[in-house]
Amino acid sequence: MKKLRRLFVYIKPYWGLALLNAVFNVLGAVFALFSLTMAIPFLGVLFNIQEPVHNKLPITFNTIQHNFNYFLTMQIEDHGKIAALILVCAVVIMSSLLKNVCIFLANYFMAPIRNGVIQDIRNKLYNKILKLPLSYFSNERKGDILSRMSSDVQEVEWSIMSSLEMIFRDPLTILIYFFTLLFMSYELTLFVIVLLPLSAFIIGRIGKTLRKQSNQGQRRMGGILSVVEETLSGLRIIKGFNAENKMKDGFESMNSFYTRLMIKIFRRRYLASPMSEFMGTIVLVIMMYYGGSMVLNEQGSLTPQQFIAYIIIFSQIINPAKAFSQAYYNVQKGMASLDRIEAVLFADNVIHEKPEPVIVKEFNSCIEFKNVSFKYENEYVVKNVNLIIEKGKTVALVGPSGAGKSTIADLIPRFFDVSDGDILVDGISIKDIKIKDLRDLMGIVTQQPILFNDTFYNNIAFGSINSNEEKVIEAAKVANAYEFIKVYPNHLYTNIGDSGDKLSGGQKQRISIARAVLKNPPILILDEATSSLDTESERLVQDALTKLMSNRTSIVIAHRLSTIVNADEILVINNGEIIERGKHCELLEIDGLYRKLHNIQNQHFAL
Repeated sequence: MKKLRRLFVYIKPYWGLALLNAVFNVLGAVFALFSLTMAIPFLGVLFNIQEPVHNKLPITFNTIQHNFNYFLTMQIEDHGKIAALILVCAVVIMSSLLKNVCIFLANYFMAPIRNGVIQDIRNKLYNKILKLPLSYFSNERKGDILSRMSSDVQEVEWSIMSSLEMIFRDPLTILIYFFTLLFMSYELTLFVIVLLPLSAFIIGRIGKTLRKQSNQGQRRMGGILSVVEETLSGLRIIKGFNAENKMKDGFESMNSFYTRLMIKIFRRRYLASPMSEFMGTIVLVIMMYYGGSMVLNEQGSLTPQQFIAYIIIFSQIINPAKAFSQAYYNVQKGMASLDRIEAVLFADNVIHEKPEPVIVKEFNSCIEFKNVSFKYENEYVVKNVNLIIEKGKTVALVGPSGAGKSTIADLIPRFFDVSDGDILVDGISIKDIKIKDLRDLMGIVTQQPILFNDTFYNNIAFGSINSNEEKVIEAAKVANAYEFIKVYPNHLYTNIGDSGDKLSGGQKQRISIARAVLKNPPILILDEATSSLDTESERLVQDALTKLMSNRTSIVIAHRLSTIVNADEILVINNGEIIERGKHCELLEIDGLYRKLHNIQNQHFAL
């Protein structure tokens, strides 16, 4: 029940529909029970053992059967037994019709609950993915996240939500039938109660390991999706190194293990229905023997036709009990997926915003690093950085790969939070500023252009408010991108493919720059924006960057030192520390790391 309580949190917004579902399930069970109890007068009339009833009693739950027998007696005496049988048959048909109408209405109100809960889970999961910091995804496999978003959510829908119909319906049906049986013969019903826990214990033992196995299965599916995602991303390398067989063997091995695990899970799952039916049949046979002995020896209050009706009603408990046990197995399997989904939903978002953050709409003076240090886990990758970036100035970060340049830049928009020290914007700690306002001040152009499977227009206008075609074209012209955009038949409204795969590297980067131009931010972060380009593309991109950086505060991470010779200040980073700082000419005069990097690049280009 504790596990189901977690699921009811998602059902809570639909409590009104759930109440209607429960009401119609109860009515359906009542009409079903009423049609079954008609077996008593039917048999009585058919075999001429129905005792006539000539007195009518006030209507209560206990007198319904008595008053119906009175009405039946009047029909037999006035119109004959055939007419009475026709009446009983008509009542059974009408009860069956009403029962099925109620079942339909119960399912009608269940449909928006079932699909609405899944919609809510998907929305919450996607929103959480958007809110989680970048550090979370550095520790998670992308394929596993995709698995939770797709197959885990689908498993919740199939296993849990499909079982909700049984969970809401079958216990109510079982309870109504049970209390009816208890009313008909408490001795026989109490005897049955002693037998039922034994069958429930056996069913529970079989399903105990299902959740654990299902969790393993979903993790394995996450691994499979990760391999597929990596294969699609690295297909050029796989083919270039003739590694198709290596990848195929690895994938088939993972897929084979997953298949064997899922076979075990489904075999155990399929055992639920026959096992519950078999246990129910054993209980029914024992009950028939015990109850039949009571009737034959005239030890109980049941008449023969009432005992037959008792057996019919009890047999009807077997199907909902079987469905309920099947639902239990499904829930166990689905809860494993819900565990994995909630591991993301309840993951700690380490980038916290204060309850009443400072609203900032413009950048006026400077960005200041005060004794800033940062570590991902145990080892510091940024150490005691002190820096002031004045408005309108360009500061370049250079140094070997892995020195901490990109990490320093990522701390400014709070992609990560500093471990020690503080970063101030216009004298205000960035931890005090509303995150949306902080990031609104910044435009980012990364080394690897990040584009979406959409049109030129939507990629350039991404994240910009009040954009229009004229503004997008102007931004594209500033970024030297409109010349190749206008060649396409649909111009701005041409789809650029997955990650912009229809474009060259230089074209992708110019679209990224156009996106930053349209946003028109006061602060720019350029992360090695030209390092992966050929000479001609670099010239076009560098020209676009020069226009973009005009009259803006810029933090430039540079791989090619020729691109930052005019920077107001160059910081040389090594092992997370600033080891040299100054202008280009000043640093060349120092016999340090910058001069060494400069000489290496000059020798390279001379060759």
